[in-house]
Amino acid sequence: MTVTSSPFTATVLGLPRVGPRRELKRATESYWAGRLDAAGLHDVAAALRRRQYDELAAAGIDSVPVGTFSYYDQMLDTAVLLGALPPRVAGIEDPLDRYFAAARGTDTIEPLEMTKWFDTNYHYLVPEIGADTVFSLHADKLLAELAEAIALGVPARPVVIGPITFLKLAKATGGAALNRLDELVPLYRELLRQLAAAGAQWTQIDEPVLVTDLSAAEIELVRSTYAELSAESERPAILVATYFGRPGSTLDALLETGIEGVAVDFTAMAAADVPAVDNKLLVAGVVDGRNVWRTDLDQALATVSGVRASAVAVSTSCSLLHVPYTLAAETGLDDQLRSWLAFGAEKIAEVRLLATALRSGPESVAAELATVRAALDSRRNDPRLADPQVQARLGALGADADRRTPAAERRAGQAEHLHLPVLPTTTIGSYPQTSAIRLARAALRKGEIDQAEYVRRMRAEIAEVIALQEKLGLDVLVHGEPERNDMVQYFAEQLDGFATTESGWVQSYGTRCVRPPILYGDVSRRAPMTVDWISYAQSLTDKPVKGMLTGPVTILAWSFVRDDQPLADSAAQVALAIRDETVDLEAAGIRIIQVDEPALRELLPLRTADQPGYLDWSVRAFRLATSGVADTTQIHTHLCYSEFGEVIDAIAGLDADVTSIEAARSHMEVLDDLNAAGFDLGVGPGVYDIHSPRVPSVDEITAALRSALKAVPAERLWVNPDCGLKTRGAVEVEASLRNMVAAAHAVR
Repeated sequence: MTVTSSPFTATVLGLPRVGPRRELKRATESYWAGRLDAAGLHDVAAALRRRQYDELAAAGIDSVPVGTFSYYDQMLDTAVLLGALPPRVAGIEDPLDRYFAAARGTDTIEPLEMTKWFDTNYHYLVPEIGADTVFSLHADKLLAELAEAIALGVPARPVVIGPITFLKLAKATGGAALNRLDELVPLYRELLRQLAAAGAQWTQIDEPVLVTDLSAAEIELVRSTYAELSAESERPAILVATYFGRPGSTLDALLETGIEGVAVDFTAMAAADVPAVDNKLLVAGVVDGRNVWRTDLDQALATVSGVRASAVAVSTSCSLLHVPYTLAAETGLDDQLRSWLAFGAEKIAEVRLLATALRSGPESVAAELATVRAALDSRRNDPRLADPQVQARLGALGADADRRTPAAERRAGQAEHLHLPVLPTTTIGSYPQTSAIRLARAALRKGEIDQAEYVRRMRAEIAEVIALQEKLGLDVLVHGEPERNDMVQYFAEQLDGFATTESGWVQSYGTRCVRPPILYGDVSRRAPMTVDWISYAQSLTDKPVKGMLTGPVTILAWSFVRDDQPLADSAAQVALAIRDETVDLEAAGIRIIQVDEPALRELLPLRTADQPGYLDWSVRAFRLATSGVADTTQIHTHLCYSEFGEVIDAIAGLDADVTSIEAARSHMEVLDDLNAAGFDLGVGPGVYDIHSPRVPSVDEITAALRSALKAVPAERLWVNPDCGLKTRGAVEVEASLRNMVAAAHAVR
């Protein structure tokens, strides 16, 4: 054995990679557009990594994760590491272009499927494991980043996704992917040997899937896999990291092996839930890596003091990928609210402070602890957190507040009211955000134009989108959402109880970044939020224009949510605000209202035993938001990029008249799940993938529709893309929609 590493004391489990000013996003998109070469892209990436290493060293972090950087996605990186890219990209000679082809597709190549990373808003690319997949080790990227860090004097800890998580999250043909575990373990042993030879003292193997429900046989595979990996004679010390939940009995299995450390998420479990950790390092994730609230350091110290372990290190609960970089840029937040928050840089400082308190005693950081206590007291006592009117309205809700007339009766009235053709065509909501839109928004923010001029410009954009849809022959139109910076932030800016950031960017997938709002207090609507925009769009056409709203569950999922009351209570408050908006849209003459819930599956608890309660309140929140309108007003919803099988009953329970759903990358598989659940409402399975730049042909969409018709009768089937078109280019959008309409006419 060559494992001689001493335990470290302060770390984080992973790091963001897009850059505090989204430098990697801009560089990557420039590479795609041909404005930057590969060397330039690599230079931007290296500069971002060096900056992170410097900041972590300055903060006193004595073990730095290396290898969490990615040009697109960590699961895709692992597929490259293990030689598991799909055969359809094998003909692309350049490794970087081959990588991006798997992520985004090309004109002739379909990309990998994409779905949510556990219960977060991050999307990962789903590896494909076929009978012809021959695994092989390609550790060049990880070894290069390790060498880079060591050369800079960084106490580097290489990080890699573990074999069990990789296979459990992969999509396999010809049997369960986990059946291929015996082929991967030798590759991981070889990887450990290479990392040790390159100078790694510790290696972190991420196994977040261990916090989900595993069978007894799978738990035995955990034990046997890590017993074999830890038996490798030439290797670094192994830290197996779990996060997003409680590992339960899988932790016992890990502790029976020869690994040197385990990381657990103490934001999801108590110290008493962890057995004694003898002769190993326990990495205690007491600083929340997923939310932005300041850590209660007294509670965190009590938690760490309560564990039974030979050695303890303080850490974030998970990678800092899920929070913004720093509060330093947030000059627009009021001082009191700002004092309650901790973004990435502040969480790193909390880790250091806790490690110092453990090493030298709490008195060594007494002033810092006092500052934190004052901030927590300020938050608890702030009157903005509790609005008596909101509380009274919630208390007055009756048992039937979320009920509607049975769907079959509604369908008949809507058919008479709307006069739509069979296989009606529509889009999900957003259209490309042009440079003119972005410039107008920036000009308004800088005070270079007034609100009246901004409205004039946005109305011009809406008129263009309506004219385009009429030219293409779509049946149900949308206004294109030019006035919206983001489908959640737009509403958060108009609701009491929310704050928004200036630079709080978080990666959602690839180069797509969002700024999640901060829900800190009771929620209410100050005034109508969309009625003027939608009414203007409807005035331009005789065809129905959908009112476009974001649902309460998605607003919660894509925000940093208060942690001082149950999520169900926050969801009900948001639902009432959205309900008020639906009623006002209907009064303005809007006959179809779409309330999007793409995050319904995202918040599903990872443990089966915890799921019924969530599904109950999330469905009730949507129904509360949509049950205030007449039966003749058609309610749509949209779901995307998740594995839907576990929530099929909840999708039916939403009782939306029409549900549009991601289906293109998964080749309509979701329709089988819907049929198995007896789903008998309208459904619009996405007929082409909008996350790829390729334009689908008429024949391709026609085939998708004919496939869908095998599962859904024509009178209930709608024709639409997978998702909104905000991030796509105008030329490809027009070509794709023209082909979609032509395919719908052909199938009619």
